[in-house]
Amino acid sequence: MNLPPRLKAVLLVLPLLAFLGVFFLWPLGMMIATSVQGGTVRLAFPLTAEAIAGWNGEGLPGPAVEAALVGDLRATIPQEQFGDAVRTLNSMQSGFRTLLPRTAAAVRKAPDAPPPALAAVDPRWSQTPFWLALKRGMPAYTDANLLAAVDLRRGDDGAVAAVPPDMAVNRMIMLRTFVIALEVTLLCAAIGLPFAMLAASLSGWKRNLLLLAVLLPLWTSLLVRTAAWMILLQENGLINQVLKLLGLIDSSLPLIYNRTGILIAMTHVLLPFMVLPIYSSLVAIPKNLMPAAAALGAPPLSAFRHVLLPLAMPGLLSGSLLVFMVALGYYITPALVGGPNDQMISSVIAFYATGTANWGMAGALGIFLLVPTTVLYLVYGRLSRTPMVQP
Repeated sequence: MNLPPRLKAVLLVLPLLAFLGVFFLWPLGMMIATSVQGGTVRLAFPLTAEAIAGWNGEGLPGPAVEAALVGDLRATIPQEQFGDAVRTLNSMQSGFRTLLPRTAAAVRKAPDAPPPALAAVDPRWSQTPFWLALKRGMPAYTDANLLAAVDLRRGDDGAVAAVPPDMAVNRMIMLRTFVIALEVTLLCAAIGLPFAMLAASLSGWKRNLLLLAVLLPLWTSLLVRTAAWMILLQENGLINQVLKLLGLIDSSLPLIYNRTGILIAMTHVLLPFMVLPIYSSLVAIPKNLMPAAAALGAPPLSAFRHVLLPLAMPGLLSGSLLVFMVALGYYITPALVGGPNDQMISSVIAFYATGTANWGMAGALGIFLLVPTTVLYLVYGRLSRTPMVQP
């Protein structure tokens, strides 16, 4: 059976496209959809959703809305669905975590007629903010999680405003994440450039030995590498013991559970992602350029700055972007060797996903981490296709 060449090409790449769709595009789409998805309150309280839609948000809703809420609370609501609604409402207005279970228990014990007055069950039902939160939680799609990810929220009038200062933590953690990623990138560049220059200048087994030293961490589990640094950096670890033995310090240095430990461990883990792109650029540079610059009277530093560094710049930029992108999403290393004030945004995402089961908030924070990573990835792809600058 003879197939057209174009169809053959499509069939060859079809498994790869299916793999990317199932394991990459579909999870990203689910994350984006979860971050803006509402409806958990509507699913738990369908009668209330219909009745409260006509309330203008001023004062207290009428008896029809209260009767609808009583009907919903008397109905059989799946425990997981009821818990999701309570968590959503409690994130909008503190107090729902105790208010709804108490009201549901009282309503189910009360006689069917007349329906119990909710304000008599709990005086908080006589406060407008609780009803407003119930109304705001009804739409199928909401921007509440996206706003909360950057420490914003909608007020009772619908306007976007900043959350109270004691609750504004996400922007600070996001900024800390970018700062740590930048610091790790600079450290990797400061170590990786000389190392790559040395490896490119050698040949034979010496070059292979240096490259092996770079590649070896990539063949070791990330958890194992981080655990090894925990042993080395602790108060009575090998590093502090050697420094004391040499007489350089009298007491142990604080090298773990702080920013120092994070930078050391992450730099070691991510250094290969800096060295290899720079090394690829350097080995493509003709060997006679630096001797030619020296023959023309250029000092070594001037020859490096005007000849070697511009030619190695594509690899340096590619390595920097690669290290920065990977560092942004690091979780295990900061969680194990960092302190409570040095956790990155990945730890917050893990907390919302596993600690509170707030998948919408976890997805929203993931989007704000995905967007800059995607932009940097496109820049990295552009740089990796850029031909080497000619002198």
